[in-house]
Amino acid sequence: MESPHEHQQNQLLSRIINNVEKLNESIKVLNKMLEETSDKNANPDIVAQMWKNYHSNVQFNLEVTNSLQDPK
Repeated sequence: MESPHEHQQNQLLSRIINNVEKLNESIKVLNKMLEETSDKNANPDIVAQMWKNYHSNVQFNLEVTNSLQDPK
């Protein structure tokens, strides 16, 4: 015959396993959403890097050609 403590422990273990499974599913959903957000943020990052490079090139060319003027 099964002891009452063993039965209670089995029930608790079953609840823990069920909750961990639900947690894993929630984390999978969260990871998917974070990945989608990261993918969407990649384009603005690329544009920002391109603009930064463009600005650096313009700055360099203006300095080399002595065309750089102070802002008014």
